[in-house]
Amino acid sequence: MRSYTLHLPPEARPGEAYGLDRAVIVPDGFSWAAFAFSVVWFLFHRLWIAALLVAAGLALVAAGGYALGLSRPAATLVSLLVGVLIGLEASSLRRWTLTRRGWPVRDAVLAGSPAEAEAKAMARWLDPATRPPAPQRPAFAGERDPVIGLFPASEGTR
Repeated sequence: MRSYTLHLPPEARPGEAYGLDRAVIVPDGFSWAAFAFSVVWFLFHRLWIAALLVAAGLALVAAGGYALGLSRPAATLVSLLVGVLIGLEASSLRRWTLTRRGWPVRDAVLAGSPAEAEAKAMARWLDPATRPPAPQRPAFAGERDPVIGLFPASEGTR
């Protein structure tokens, strides 16, 4: 089983189908496609800045290996290790970019396939009984909160 996160546009509301047609399901874990096709994978997922950074990083690693005079097996090993790092972090970069664009993580599900993850996430989003609880709102300064600390204010000064 793999975990997947559900990202929806900011105007989507729990229990409503509006925005579900644009939902993005991001798998967690190692991405073989990002490992094998690093820059192309980032471009395919419209992660322009990450694609530029990965391309620049790969060029720097290659130039550094050449400048250090690494042998072909050592350079291949370094390239494979960089590819593994890219494969491990690709989904996190995609999730971060979606959040930065205003599509935060709305839910997370465990599923055996992307289709099953999409079905579970959509069912949870539309059914109020299975929807995850909404985050609690923070207390405002004027509200009474429990006494915390060594020197609580007396009732007369509040």
